[in-house]
Amino acid sequence: MSRPSIVSLAALCDRITDGTHQPPKFSDAGVPFIFVSNIGNGRIDLKTSKFITRGQHQELTQRCPIEPGDVLYTTVGSYGNAAQVLGSAPFAFQRHIAHLKPRGDLVAPAYLVAVLNSAIVKSQVDRLVRGVAQKTLNLAALKAVRVPLPSLPEQRRIADILDRADTLRAKRRAALALLDTLTQSMFIDMFGDPATNPKRWPTSRLGDLIASGPQNGLYKPSTDYGSGTPILRIDGFYDGAVTDLRELKRVRLTDQERELFRLRADDVVINRVNSREYLGKSALIPALDEPTVFESNMMRFSLNRQVVEPLYVVASLQTAAVKTQILRSAKDAINQSSINQQDVNGIRLNIPRLDLQREFVLRVAAADKLKAAHRASLAQLDALFASLQHRAFRGEL
Repeated sequence: MSRPSIVSLAALCDRITDGTHQPPKFSDAGVPFIFVSNIGNGRIDLKTSKFITRGQHQELTQRCPIEPGDVLYTTVGSYGNAAQVLGSAPFAFQRHIAHLKPRGDLVAPAYLVAVLNSAIVKSQVDRLVRGVAQKTLNLAALKAVRVPLPSLPEQRRIADILDRADTLRAKRRAALALLDTLTQSMFIDMFGDPATNPKRWPTSRLGDLIASGPQNGLYKPSTDYGSGTPILRIDGFYDGAVTDLRELKRVRLTDQERELFRLRADDVVINRVNSREYLGKSALIPALDEPTVFESNMMRFSLNRQVVEPLYVVASLQTAAVKTQILRSAKDAINQSSINQQDVNGIRLNIPRLDLQREFVLRVAAADKLKAAHRASLAQLDALFASLQHRAFRGEL
């Protein structure tokens, strides 16, 4: 198969523009107004908390109606994500999203989305973006992006192959998303909603379950970061678990600091300073391959294993009932809120029998094993998809 010709994006589209530059007047309901975060994995998500009136929608889209077959492309912040408009449901979008109207006689929209999301375009765009705090790809640079252009029948064949492979990836991601909710589902099934405590478990202050701590973390100036000991920061854990120990930043410490703030397996960390949305998020520390410390925006504590399982406590801290307690005790300041050690000690938890807590731990371990298998499968599918993309756009598929 011969290599496809290379053409500019401007030559393939009747129009390349962007969303509204005027801040709209939002309503409680109406036409969805989407942002960069609503575009990802080749799809447009119309779930949003922002709406505009139909009159506003008509005014904003009059110069360039949004139609099935159009392509949207993110250009600011999380730039470089393309998706095709598939349905006729009305919506509008911010100016950080480019609006492409492909020429139907030259390019198939599904193919255009596939190539825009490929490494061959992403590498170009990475060189074209400007800015430091917020990377931006302007429309002139976007129009100059060059893409491979095989014949229309070949475009449709390539898009179909890639769509089938991507569907497998989407199913695997959906399965992982469901598994991520499994821990809380098992928690509610075994122990009931902590807010109503339907199984009438005895309650206890968290402080009465703690063996050591709470202890505030270590503050180090930015000049001390770069090498040394791994340090867990508040962006390093979500939904009760540390995300990736290999990605932790490193900091230079004295031996005394390293020992005083060293994390150990089954410690619990809890965020003490953040926006109200994330205040009080927590995680269970896994086994660590090397000494690791924790930063000042969090506290850590260890628990009395004769009374309570650490994983049960972390799962309890993720529930809406406990998060409500945390927010009630929070101290609000400009752009952030905080809790202190007394607040953490005062959190009240339901305490089921220890044998039930241990059964919960076993069930979560089984679910984690299943999640690991799905993640490994997804990694293989991602590698396959990348290989197919590379071959497709070089005319080798």
